[in-house]
Amino acid sequence: MTDNDKDNLVDSNLVGEVWTTAQPGEDPVLYGHVDISPKGKFPIRSLQTFHMTYTVGRFGLDDTGAIRVMLRAMGDGGGLQTNDPTGYNYTTATTSSGVPLLLEYSRYGASPRPRWKTLTIRVSGGFLREGDTIEIVLGDTSKGSPGLRLQSMVEANYEFKVAADVCAVGHYTPIPNTPNINIVPAEPALWRAVLPSLRRPGEHFSFGLKAEDKWGNPSDKAQAKFTLEANLPVNELPDEVNYPLGRRSMLFEGLSVDEPGTLRITVRDEGGNEVAQSHPLVIEDGPHSGYWGDMHGQSGESIGIGTSRDYFNFGRNMAFLDAISHQANDFQINNAFWAFLNELTAEYHEDGRFVTFPGYEWSGNTAVGGDRNVYFRTEGRPIYRSSHALLTDRSDLDMDANDAKALFERLVDEDCVVYAHVGGRYADIAFAHDGTKETAMEIHSAWGTFEWLLTDGFPLGYRNGVVCNSDGHKGRPGASYPGVSTFGAYGGLTCFLTEELTRDSFFDCLRRRHHYGTTGTRMHLDVKARFSEPAILFDRDPNLFPDTASQPSREVMMGDIVQTSGDTVSLSVRTVTQAPIERIEVRNGTEVIETLRGYTEQDLGRRVRVLWSGAEYRGRGRDTNWKGKVSFGGVNIRRFEKVNAWNHDRLFEQQGQDTIVFDAISTGNFGGFDAWLDADKSGELSVATNLGGMTLPLDEIGFDDVVMEAGGLGRRITAFRLPEENTCREITAEVEIPIAAGRDNPLWICVTTEDGFQAWSSPIYVFQ
Repeated sequence: MTDNDKDNLVDSNLVGEVWTTAQPGEDPVLYGHVDISPKGKFPIRSLQTFHMTYTVGRFGLDDTGAIRVMLRAMGDGGGLQTNDPTGYNYTTATTSSGVPLLLEYSRYGASPRPRWKTLTIRVSGGFLREGDTIEIVLGDTSKGSPGLRLQSMVEANYEFKVAADVCAVGHYTPIPNTPNINIVPAEPALWRAVLPSLRRPGEHFSFGLKAEDKWGNPSDKAQAKFTLEANLPVNELPDEVNYPLGRRSMLFEGLSVDEPGTLRITVRDEGGNEVAQSHPLVIEDGPHSGYWGDMHGQSGESIGIGTSRDYFNFGRNMAFLDAISHQANDFQINNAFWAFLNELTAEYHEDGRFVTFPGYEWSGNTAVGGDRNVYFRTEGRPIYRSSHALLTDRSDLDMDANDAKALFERLVDEDCVVYAHVGGRYADIAFAHDGTKETAMEIHSAWGTFEWLLTDGFPLGYRNGVVCNSDGHKGRPGASYPGVSTFGAYGGLTCFLTEELTRDSFFDCLRRRHHYGTTGTRMHLDVKARFSEPAILFDRDPNLFPDTASQPSREVMMGDIVQTSGDTVSLSVRTVTQAPIERIEVRNGTEVIETLRGYTEQDLGRRVRVLWSGAEYRGRGRDTNWKGKVSFGGVNIRRFEKVNAWNHDRLFEQQGQDTIVFDAISTGNFGGFDAWLDADKSGELSVATNLGGMTLPLDEIGFDDVVMEAGGLGRRITAFRLPEENTCREITAEVEIPIAAGRDNPLWICVTTEDGFQAWSSPIYVFQ
């Protein structure tokens, strides 16, 4: 192993991981050692065969004793199996002395977090002496198996952790020198061009360029010569770029545009073909710029993969973020890791370039309040954990906050902000909420989409902003693909509208809710409320801060709290996107006041969109599995395009001339497809799924949604018609909204683009 490889190893001293304290002895030679072949680099999702050799130590391995091969919970490689020698991931084990073995694989529960996936190999009908070996073949192809399918994400040191119960007492002791392999990117599948969304004339910004493989990993196997074509003059942007082999990204810094406008950069190859187009960057005078952050994810020191240093590097250099925080589960953060995280945020923080925040995820069970994210303005603050579930050091047990109410009490004097979020556990904001600290609700992450977390607070009088983050566990903050398992959505991002890129500006932004969230794209979103007579704009929530300052204003921005004497308000909306806009919903609380589109009913063509969406329920098992087919009654499909089809291993294809079959997941978010049909209105749409079906004539599918409800939590199939080609990527509108008396009027919008992304503005809270 090289020094560079060692740098990519997760330091076991920083991992909250509990092994048995009762062991047969201290000398590692008692337990044996393990090796693996072949070693080296292996592409993601490739089929491989690995031979692991466990050599028995001085104690031997007693009858009914066992060893365990333990894999990280968030790896999405093929599940090991021992029953079908012709199937994927077939695994065998034999002893050098002929003693028989029993093999059992468990995806969950056999070993503690973070290594839930466990192959147990038990001696049965004999015993092993020192020097005897167990040969384990992962992906044994000798009887027809294609091999072991590797995971979909890059990992520099993928561990095959081995532990041994040499005395057959049920206690497993880890074997030193865990075997590792290097899982590397595949060939590039597409190029990404990344710009921020809002800057002032003359203000600096960066442009990021990278190639991603099929599963979203920045690939080092790309090499090309490009022309960069900007629709506005960009200072310091090169005309041509040589993208060298071995790089995983390129970042062009110190760019600026002198005049107002909307910048888009097109990347063309040597033949003049477009290979990527950037997100839009709006250049305009104003008090704010838009900075993008992913403030929620974790690394291999807890439940994720990769090191925390890799995590910060990826966010800054390969996801091209402006802001980041690391949010490990508190019950797995030992004191050494908490100190190290604070060192990392201090090291990576750079005003004007890359803002970091020290913090953690308070991970109480839903019964005691559910998940919260805590962000401190400065390093060196204490950690108030929900429990010490995976921590052996009990010296600071009295610092715990065992429910969310106790957490908010602990944080009263801390300079911090808190998000409520939905992960494995979901936040119960009715059980506990402190609006002076908990400024935002995370309504989208790789776990799915959860508008209800925000809207549940409306009748309770909560005034929170919208944030979206990845909650990524796969080492890719800011560009968090869900992979094959566990997660059902692409991770989110938040745009912070601040005066400058500093911690102080971000905290001011968060406390005023001047931010919006997306499901992972970067778009410009401007939402303002305008009043015919001056209204009262409050600096802070007057229900929480009675002495807060206020001022008269005829115009306020997203997140503001304002009191008006009028009966109506004019909501001004401007959206500029990368992909065509499918719709914008203008909302007052949970009511959709108006739906904006960039096309009319007369523009509709022969394109039909079919979507599946929703979840089972609010808890951990929220994934909904959709299996079915959609046919068009003999009308030929000229072409079809998938929407939010993140898992490439699942069935999703056209069969015959008129049918689409699918096996998909939704987890509060949505997926589906567009079908361009030969006939205009003849034929019949037939949807048949495991959760219900519907049949109707194609001429009844038009501008408005046709919906088949499927129970669960917002579970449904939706069909509607779109133009043959929608070119609208910018909408500006004014919507007059009546104000209901005696309550808050949370005015906000939800934008949906044709490529499946969504964005939500933080509500403007208007009351009389």
